[in-house]
Amino acid sequence: MRMFASLITVLSFAATAVVADISDQVFETRLDNGMQVVVIQDNRAPVVTHMVWYRAGSADETAGVSGVAHFLEHLLFKKTKNLADGELSRVVAENGGSDNAFTSYDYTAYYQRVASDRLELMMSMEADRMVNLDLDPDDIYTERDVIIEERNQRTETNPNALFREQFNAALYQNHRYGVPVIGWRHEMSALELDDALAYYRQFYAPNNAILIVAGDVDPQQVFDLAQTHYGPIPANPNLGDRTRPQEPPHSAARRLQFYDERVAQPYVVRSYLAPERDSGDQHRAAALTLLADVLGGSQTSVLVQKLQFDDPQAVYVSASYSGVSLDRTTFDLVIVPAQGVSLQQAEDALDAAVADFIETGVDAEQLARIKRQYAASQIYGRDSVTGLAQSYGRALTSGLTIKDVHDWPDILQSVTAADIIAAARDVFAMKHSVTGWIMAEKQGDE
Repeated sequence: MRMFASLITVLSFAATAVVADISDQVFETRLDNGMQVVVIQDNRAPVVTHMVWYRAGSADETAGVSGVAHFLEHLLFKKTKNLADGELSRVVAENGGSDNAFTSYDYTAYYQRVASDRLELMMSMEADRMVNLDLDPDDIYTERDVIIEERNQRTETNPNALFREQFNAALYQNHRYGVPVIGWRHEMSALELDDALAYYRQFYAPNNAILIVAGDVDPQQVFDLAQTHYGPIPANPNLGDRTRPQEPPHSAARRLQFYDERVAQPYVVRSYLAPERDSGDQHRAAALTLLADVLGGSQTSVLVQKLQFDDPQAVYVSASYSGVSLDRTTFDLVIVPAQGVSLQQAEDALDAAVADFIETGVDAEQLARIKRQYAASQIYGRDSVTGLAQSYGRALTSGLTIKDVHDWPDILQSVTAADIIAAARDVFAMKHSVTGWIMAEKQGDE
């Protein structure tokens, strides 16, 4: 036991040191055209991750053209005025690297992972497609078929994905988080060249972009290269503030039941609207982060112990929360009933377990263990420079700052048991919730 306690002390001390070390290895500047440049220096291996993040995702789309953000992500791998169709990815591969892109509600990001001495080549190509995309109708129709087939494979054939779309649409009454990132099928099939170009011209500009370079680099050299390749690109003076339709006050709990004969295992989902991490004000989000782990983050968590072991009502139960979001996010509970347990019985058991937890409080030993795990994860997280680049990119495109990222570990450690219970009482308001049942057919006790 003494050895275990000593190890934990070392890990906790090391994690604090790691945060300071990361701060010492993160450098930032801003080009005259407004582009933010972040360098995460790690010289342990001669590789680099080059990422460009745009503060624009599917939630920034205009109503009626859902899916255009993801559509444009695909189109950026087509030709530009200086690159042939597919040439960027071919050049990356020929130089021994890998590349890809991804779209979310709050951002779109493009990246390459290559040897350090290929960084300037990556910058020149990425800067080119920021401003020189060269599309024609044939590109549109071909790639539109691709994204529709992607929806067929990922959504239409997956009852859980179809359920989640309906669920999110019920939870978000006005915000674009209620619209799927890939888009509604009927709107995807109507996307045209003008839709893609309008989104491109509005959002793909240096003053709406963050360049993140992580790996074996010299920060000043990165800044100089960024000035050379991205600096000449003009800012978009018409970018405007990043505002979206917001949620009205929710005054009634909502429920939905989803039937699909392909469902192999019925289950219950409950989502509550929850506050996101805000710049300079992350304490509530930290409490909710720890609440999710205390309730359902591992095999030793409260709900798992109560509902899977002490009184087996479920074969699976979880709690989750992701605070990195530009606007209000969700706190989610899931329970998969055990054999012979109905969805209603499972939901009732879940509610009773949560209510009992709020009255009983947080186990001090469990909370200390979770905090130690977070401290250790800060150390292990440094092993991947790509992972670090992604964590900074998600944060910065969601309204946070580098300081917020660096403050986060200490804020997590400062959360008390009382903070967690207060957060639970605040977030578990039924009028802010949607409860969904997914099943193959109607159950007898509905």
